[in-house]
Amino acid sequence: MSTVANDAALAAHNVRVGLPLAIGAAFAFGMSGGWARGLIDAGWTPGAAVTARIWVAALVLLIPTILSLRGRWGLLRRNAGMIAAYGLLAVTATQLFYFQAVAVMDVGIALLIEYTAPVAVVLWLWIRRGERPSRRSILGAVIAFAGLVLMLDILTGATVNGAGILWALGAMVGAATYFVLSARADTGLPPLALAGSGLLLGALGLTVAGAVGIVPLAWTTDDIAYRFGTVPWFVPVLAMGVLATAVAYFLGIASTRMLGSRLASFVALAEVVAALLFGWLLLGQVPGPLQMLGGALVLAGVIVVKLGEPAPAPAEIEFVEPLPEPADPH
Repeated sequence: MSTVANDAALAAHNVRVGLPLAIGAAFAFGMSGGWARGLIDAGWTPGAAVTARIWVAALVLLIPTILSLRGRWGLLRRNAGMIAAYGLLAVTATQLFYFQAVAVMDVGIALLIEYTAPVAVVLWLWIRRGERPSRRSILGAVIAFAGLVLMLDILTGATVNGAGILWALGAMVGAATYFVLSARADTGLPPLALAGSGLLLGALGLTVAGAVGIVPLAWTTDDIAYRFGTVPWFVPVLAMGVLATAVAYFLGIASTRMLGSRLASFVALAEVVAALLFGWLLLGQVPGPLQMLGGALVLAGVIVVKLGEPAPAPAEIEFVEPLPEPADPH
């Protein structure tokens, strides 16, 4: 009985702490599209914008990553495959495809398509682990999907960019990978180590892809225009790299380990609201009434999914921070 009570207390604690962290991560991620669109409109290619963003984040987290490992470099070797998947899919592909999408469509709409990722996560957990979603979770997913349809403004016959949709769907696959991998607490990797190593690998991969011409890289040092005025080029680069990437990935990994990939992916739909907010603040992109109603339905779907979330197993909810290895007495 005491074990059950302890597990319930731990679950409640993780939700109480994890939810604010997840919402913070969502709002940090949500500002990236607005800052990036300003750079792209000024002459930066999406590849250059995302490469600069990830390099800044990787450098910011480099020292904290080293300190978090505390000399336990074997963790990197044992988890090399997961780190590679995280760096190339959860970081590089997600951000590059998203920036390609926002280059040809509104920030909020591109993000809405990307954030069909929670449905992909639910299906993955069902197929891979046999974790059948509850009826409330399915209802919440349907409500959120209806909100996405309204926010895409399909019902009014609005023109939707086909290439942008494909890029955003590619970002969706990367985002689903991010939630699934971030939830793994059995690797021994601290959140900082996973975020830092994944970002560094992603930055190196993008640089190599740019050097050989796979990812076009072009940029300018001209001032960047936003709704509130112009700023030097390094302001949006630093905002994207420090806040929308380094801080966002760290908070995202920590919160996902507490909440589990299914719940965290639905809470992260708050990023859609953040993207719409920053799209308006930075670019003057204002959603219509149907899109606002869609946003409300998305949030309602998140609440329903939370109500239908099954009690997680202790292994899933526990936030594992491995203890330092004992020093060699010799």
